[in-house]
Amino acid sequence: MTGSRKGAKAAARQARDVVALGLASIVFLTASVLVLRAESALIQSHGYSYFGKLSYPEDYPHFNYVNPDAPKGGEISIAVAGTFDSMNPYTRKGRAAALSTVGYESLLGGVLAGSGGLPADVDGEYYGLLAHRLEYPADKSWVVFYMRPEARFSDGSPVTAHDIAFSHNLLLDQGLKSYADAVRKRIPKVEVIDDHTIKFYFAEGISRRSLIDQVGFVPAWSKKWYEETGARLDESRLEVSPGSGPYVIEKVDVNRSVIYERNPDYWGKDLPINVGRHNFDTIRIEYFADATAAFEAFKAGSVTYRSESDPKRWATSYDFPAVDDAFVTLEEIPDGTPPANTGIVMNLGREALKDRRVRDALALGFNFEWTNASLLYGLQSQQHSFSTGTKYEAKGVPEGAELALLRGLVAQPDPEVLTEAPRMPHLSQKERLNDRRNLRAAMKLLDQAGWAVGEDGKRRNAEGALLSLNLLFNSSDTPTNKALAENFISNLQVMGIEAQFEVVDPSQYTSRERDHDYDLVLDGYPALFGVGTGLQQRFGSEAAQLLFNPASLASPVVDEIIEKALLSETQEEEDMMLRALDRVLRHEFFLIPTGYVADHWVAYWDQYGRPETIPPFALGTLDFWWYDAAKGAALREQGALR
Repeated sequence: MTGSRKGAKAAARQARDVVALGLASIVFLTASVLVLRAESALIQSHGYSYFGKLSYPEDYPHFNYVNPDAPKGGEISIAVAGTFDSMNPYTRKGRAAALSTVGYESLLGGVLAGSGGLPADVDGEYYGLLAHRLEYPADKSWVVFYMRPEARFSDGSPVTAHDIAFSHNLLLDQGLKSYADAVRKRIPKVEVIDDHTIKFYFAEGISRRSLIDQVGFVPAWSKKWYEETGARLDESRLEVSPGSGPYVIEKVDVNRSVIYERNPDYWGKDLPINVGRHNFDTIRIEYFADATAAFEAFKAGSVTYRSESDPKRWATSYDFPAVDDAFVTLEEIPDGTPPANTGIVMNLGREALKDRRVRDALALGFNFEWTNASLLYGLQSQQHSFSTGTKYEAKGVPEGAELALLRGLVAQPDPEVLTEAPRMPHLSQKERLNDRRNLRAAMKLLDQAGWAVGEDGKRRNAEGALLSLNLLFNSSDTPTNKALAENFISNLQVMGIEAQFEVVDPSQYTSRERDHDYDLVLDGYPALFGVGTGLQQRFGSEAAQLLFNPASLASPVVDEIIEKALLSETQEEEDMMLRALDRVLRHEFFLIPTGYVADHWVAYWDQYGRPETIPPFALGTLDFWWYDAAKGAALREQGALR
């Protein structure tokens, strides 16, 4: 009996072991299948775009728009109006010099000094620079970058994954708090796998927009230099860490000039992403007190390249002898990007400007038609959208998917957003600055808003407080912009507003703009041209007190549309979301558009070459133009340049 029981127990154990082994095998096989499925879903690529499209194959020799045989050499010099006292652009303290980011690179490549997208002939595509390959799952929950072992800082030390992790964390610990807070929520962990492999993990339950490209564009700083020097990212300083980029700082003369020199030992000069680029031996930046002095320096040949932004100067001042003698070339080159929405920004943080009727009244005080005819020589058009002239521009009454989106928002927009065409700029008579019809309408709006006119002609509210507004203006800005602002202020004063035009030096202007210490300011917002977390940093409530959101905009409706746009899964859905955002931003109305030019206006002493066709998304002067030694010698032989 005992033996039978023992045998039965042994048989039972054996049966259980067999079952357990079978179950384990099934679990193992299932796990293996899951792993294989996960592995098969991994995406490995030489570049990145959110929807996966890349125009350039892995073996591309160079970008299509560059001249792969462009000569290296020579100098380009540019004038800047204003001052600087720092070479560290990553802090709120001080005023950084122009192009002070030029020495730094990132895992993915960008146009030199951030002046446009790379490549400049497509939008939303990014290609490896410090990294030669990246890998991520289909759900984009993490990304691994495989770095180029040959990458070097300008002091010869290697660029490693440890430097990238250090730079990422340095931005979190010593960078702008708003940036750090946002990034910590989205990117909870970074892992250095080995010297040339780094992995970033992304938070669950959030949009995957702008995560891979965000970590891909973290500047690479030398961990060794920061640890040895004790320098901080949040301090104003002239000493800088070595970068891995094509240019190094050769000389700094505070408030006068900065000279950047091409590094002859630049590690990445032969990479396909860099072929035909970074062609000037020297980039010289000269500083002047104001725009007039900067222009005079160009006329004299003290600086040799100029991008013009003043319509009056473009129309009337380029008739000096060097132009007549064909020593200076003038060009109008088409700009393929939608115009930035620039103009008179109204600070919604100010109590008086929270009333839409007051903002509408102020807008009626700006006469674009007169300004364009009298000050801008008819050369500008007025923006009417945050994406003027693109497929993202809202038109007509909302319908279809856009209407369904707007109706379904928790933070419901005003009813007229659902039933009316988007807001358009008002029209004015160009014959006189004071368009009486518009001014009467403006004063009626102010009356309705409770700002009555007293016996002294000044407007006060029920408590007796004056309607007093100031427009902050940078003394280094152009005379044309100054005239534009002064005429606008004049019209506000006609309405009974205590309007003041406050001119401050560049240093004060920078400080006060960072602190939103103004009622009105000449500033703007970039055009809507794609979905990314940058929308939150420009238009979101989280950015209401940041430099990038000069109107202090904080709208639950805008926030909700941006959140939904970040979750869009197709290009068509993204396009619709951007149209809805454009519609709502125009309805919020916090900026009076002052006009734009559809072309790049450039003037340069005739010693430079460029590709015959400029790509749509970057003028690329410093990136892919070049110095023509024969033309330069001819100018000097004729005594045109020294």
